[in-house]
Amino acid sequence: MFTLAQIVADVKGELHGDVDMDLTIRSIATLKNAYSDELSFLSNVKYKGSLAGTQAAAVLVSASLLNELKAPCPLIAVKDPYLVYAQLQQKFYPMQQAQGNIHPLAIISDTATIADDVDIAAGCVIESGCVIESGSVISAGCLIARGVHIGKHCLLHAGVKVEADCQLGHRVIVQAGAVIGSDGFGYAWSGQSYMKIPQVGRVVIHDDVEIGANTTIDRGALGDTVIHQGVKLDNLVHIAHNVEVGALSAIAGQVGISGSTKVGQGCQMGGQVGIAGHLNIADGCQLAGKAGVISNIDKPGVYSGFPAMPHRQWLRISALMSKLPDVWKKIKGKE
Repeated sequence: MFTLAQIVADVKGELHGDVDMDLTIRSIATLKNAYSDELSFLSNVKYKGSLAGTQAAAVLVSASLLNELKAPCPLIAVKDPYLVYAQLQQKFYPMQQAQGNIHPLAIISDTATIADDVDIAAGCVIESGCVIESGSVISAGCLIARGVHIGKHCLLHAGVKVEADCQLGHRVIVQAGAVIGSDGFGYAWSGQSYMKIPQVGRVVIHDDVEIGANTTIDRGALGDTVIHQGVKLDNLVHIAHNVEVGALSAIAGQVGISGSTKVGQGCQMGGQVGIAGHLNIADGCQLAGKAGVISNIDKPGVYSGFPAMPHRQWLRISALMSKLPDVWKKIKGKE
């Protein structure tokens, strides 16, 4: 817990209203549910009506909106309330810190190299030749297969599988049940059956990546599947073999990216986007939910629909499609 004075100083905010600066703040809550010892925030102006009824000790608001807002409690003016909310949540709920605890029911190869302050929970299997660097936490039931390298201050939640020879950079978070380095979907058709092609590449995860629960990232067939720095993957995402995802991209749940596609930097994808194989997606593209990408996208912008096209074009086509039954009736009437 922290005093209001500490919080205002930490976020470099400007306090408006009378309040006890020594008041202890125990957490952050929504405007509707906050109590008198909690902080709240207003990041979306459409919720400003909720300010009137809040019981929060103080509310984070945008400095640009300050003169438009009325509230029964003090306001803390900041540049970006949502970003400050995220920063404070990290302060109230810091990530688990490794203590060097290794559970007796963990199975660790004699040839693995484990830093002294790594935590390894019950049921983990750490195979030969693995390296796990300082400050990392390996939760219950994880498999770290032979030759895997895990960087500093990583957090693997329960049941994560990292298959042979894959690499994780520093500060990587992998949520429960994710599989990194499963075989890619590689087969050759003989005319009578599918012949499996051994998948001998790796998955390389760069620093500050987060991978959602039950997400799967296939190893490369020959080269590597690569997830660059700062990428955020939601739950139930599938990344196929030899895909490359550019830095600082964010990909929502149930997206599927087919093999050998290259996604540029800073791309954003809504839920259930599907991307065909061997394509290039330009930097800075935004793909709306359920967009189907079947050809290269060469320019940044917002794309939607199937096949994916510039969003405004898709809106026009969607509007016309709703009128097709009436148009058809007119056409039939002229026959």
